[in-house]
Amino acid sequence: MYKTLTAQTLHYFSRPQERVLREPLRIPAAWTGSGLAAREDWREVLTDEDVAELDRAVAAAKKTGKTLGRLTKADFPLPTLNAKIDRWRAEISEGRGFQVLRGVPVERWPESDSELFFWCLGQHLGIPGAQNPQRDLLGHVRDTGESPDKVRHYRTSANINFHCDAADVVGLLCLTKAKRGGKSRIASSVSVYNELLRQRPDLVDRLYEPFMMDTKGEGGVRYLPVRPCCYDSGSLRTFYHTDYFRSATGRDGEPVLTKHDRELLDLYNAIADSPEMYLDMELRPGDVQLLSNHTVLHARTDYEDHPEPARKRHLLRLWISLPSSPSLATRLRKERSRAVMVATTVRMKVMHALERPHAG
Repeated sequence: MYKTLTAQTLHYFSRPQERVLREPLRIPAAWTGSGLAAREDWREVLTDEDVAELDRAVAAAKKTGKTLGRLTKADFPLPTLNAKIDRWRAEISEGRGFQVLRGVPVERWPESDSELFFWCLGQHLGIPGAQNPQRDLLGHVRDTGESPDKVRHYRTSANINFHCDAADVVGLLCLTKAKRGGKSRIASSVSVYNELLRQRPDLVDRLYEPFMMDTKGEGGVRYLPVRPCCYDSGSLRTFYHTDYFRSATGRDGEPVLTKHDRELLDLYNAIADSPEMYLDMELRPGDVQLLSNHTVLHARTDYEDHPEPARKRHLLRLWISLPSSPSLATRLRKERSRAVMVATTVRMKVMHALERPHAG
């Protein structure tokens, strides 16, 4: 079972909005990198018993003969690990917003077994989803040798600025690390918001108004209006993508950002990029990183690969939608947000279709 790209995107962007948050949030998701750097409680090492259970589950799933997209959590039994998975899910959705696991035996598994494990872990956490119009269920994050100006940056070795993905959770499983660099850099979007509120409260309201997000042509539209922040029932949900906000252009090719917009994005970036705010981590082979795209921003430093193809940096990426049980009022606001998102997408597709004859 998995969500289509459209279903997953609608689920993620249908965020309920109650009011503009004008006071700092003091919750577990409001952490700083400097506060977590000396701690290890955000990383959990799998035990020998955990790994043995994973080996048995991989063998059971392979016996079904099912393709990856047809496998469910019932095909990948984890009778003991389920309690830990429940705790990891709660930490991601209600706690600090991320969890790192260490010790998945990818170095002795063939790549196909690592793919099977990661997909089925997603089934136990929630509902995995497609990551592009081609319905790729597992992304392969590696340098393809293409120019960063022509393809999405995860397919290059270039630096990637702070952003969020369009799913509740993004997961990475490291198969091979780079020769140099390629560190995962994360920051709490709640803490960035708190600091922005402290420095420039006059800019905060703009985060609750839509920015045009460059879609790179995916989904049949040139761009979509997306509100960076939504606050409801004590939860601040953030979608931020400075590169795609900045690259969106109108029909005439001119940027759509105002001077005020650029001032906000520049300050937001500066806060997130401050050393005390972010946490760097080097993912080793067998590490799993699970992040909330509602409360955590993620980035990556540039890197240099080994010359041998088999030793080049390679990670698997998974997008997951999580179950939730909101109040009736929150559900109604979420449905209203969903209706607006559907109507906006349809309108943008019609506009894009009408503009095509004018191209060139």
